[in-house]
Amino acid sequence: MAGRFITFEGPDGAGKTSVLNALMPVIQAHVETPVKLTREPGGAEISEKIRTLILDPANTAMDAKTEALLYAASRRQHLVEVIRPALAKGALVICDRFVDSSVAYQGGGREIGAEAVLAMNQFATDGMSPELTIYLDIPSAEGLARIKAHRASRQYDRLDQEQLAFHERVRATYLALAQAQPQRIKTVDASQPLEDVIKACEAVLKAHLGAAWQSCKEETL
Repeated sequence: MAGRFITFEGPDGAGKTSVLNALMPVIQAHVETPVKLTREPGGAEISEKIRTLILDPANTAMDAKTEALLYAASRRQHLVEVIRPALAKGALVICDRFVDSSVAYQGGGREIGAEAVLAMNQFATDGMSPELTIYLDIPSAEGLARIKAHRASRQYDRLDQEQLAFHERVRATYLALAQAQPQRIKTVDASQPLEDVIKACEAVLKAHLGAAWQSCKEETL
């Protein structure tokens, strides 16, 4: 396709939303092509409805495989309705989470198995993979402490109910993915001050996009 596909990943509390909110104006200032920011689960009307179902704190009886299948279904609709059309038009698509999240959270956190979750998502996405993934890494206890500190200003969802061991399995799976795929997955230390995390992510994007990342008169960072 004409466009480019980049994803951001990280365990809960890594600060992806804050980083992406700060990075978007920077990316738009340096890249000539249209930039589309989207998220998972969600990003499309049907996908957002599935997101609500998955993350509803009341749905404590949801089976782990049901959860994994719902994420894959949401992703499929998002891909068909939003990501592929944007790529076809030549956009740079930045997605907050993609298949790696399912492998980490359901494969590792829920202990379904990374290979099983990857297989169902390869079916859902026709094997599509981002060209670059920026993984924001943070120790699980530190990430959960951030969530607790900011609970009043963020949505409390079903995953927030999980214990430390669950989040440690998620992080361990992410780290294993990053070690196995160093060309695609670039790790940034998210325990740094937010400004430093943003600068590190910008440096990764600049290095990856090369000539597509153009200088501008006024530096934003």
